[in-house]
Amino acid sequence: MYCRYQLLDLPWEDILVTHVLCYLPLRHLVSLQCVSKTFRSLVQVYLANCRTFDPAQTGPRIPKEAFCSMLRDNKVLHSLSVHGCSDWITDKELLPVIGQNQLLLRVDLRGCVRLSRHTLVAVSLSCPRLQHLCLAHCEWVDNLAMRSLADHCPDLRSLDVTACRQLRDEAVCYAVGKWPELRSLSVAVNANITDVAVEEVAKRCRNLEQLDLTGCLRVRNEAIRTVAEYCPKLQSLKVNHCHNVSESSLGVLRRRNVEIDVEPPLQRALVLLQDVVGFAPFINLQI
Repeated sequence: MYCRYQLLDLPWEDILVTHVLCYLPLRHLVSLQCVSKTFRSLVQVYLANCRTFDPAQTGPRIPKEAFCSMLRDNKVLHSLSVHGCSDWITDKELLPVIGQNQLLLRVDLRGCVRLSRHTLVAVSLSCPRLQHLCLAHCEWVDNLAMRSLADHCPDLRSLDVTACRQLRDEAVCYAVGKWPELRSLSVAVNANITDVAVEEVAKRCRNLEQLDLTGCLRVRNEAIRTVAEYCPKLQSLKVNHCHNVSESSLGVLRRRNVEIDVEPPLQRALVLLQDVVGFAPFINLQI
């Protein structure tokens, strides 16, 4: 018997959006919009109700107009990543999205160099439930914006401010005082960070599990000893290019099986010998 019912005759929000479109990659949904006006309307209904948005899923580059159109009606996002738009996105495109999505738990602004501190302030004021924030290589992040984030987002669990070189000890110390449940922190590639900030992180964030200090040239052994003392749940520590950090402080953490990105001195020596003359595997380590 011939059936006259078609796909679009199914209930949109109850069936197609929740049980069909949710399994399609975002790039396929973008293509589906081009089929007809009806499919375009269906995809817009889906996009207005999706909880996660990552434009990188559409391919190497998403046009500005498409980004704005896709998120125009969404007010229920839980996770937003705009890393795939980093070469063009500005406050003008992002602020409306942030302002209408107060349920956001995770925001990734990695490498978005065209944004400004106004975006971070907007995130602070609009997203009180925020738990995960990535600001790596956003050099526009400053101390005042960080204080605003700390004042308005008390539930933060992870923060990445790698290469945010305007940040100084004072801002980090103030912020971690507001985030006792912080689990992961990166302040890597910032020569302004000293023992003062690292020790305050250790004392305030006792549940810290991951700490990235890569390239923090002014951090010394004293700060690492404080981390070892106050952070019993630490699982990972990165101190590569921290030239004032040595095995005298790292050894305590190694004995607790903390993953450290710097090899012990003997191991480094063996690797060097193997690279140079190729006989390190035959050295008797018991000598």
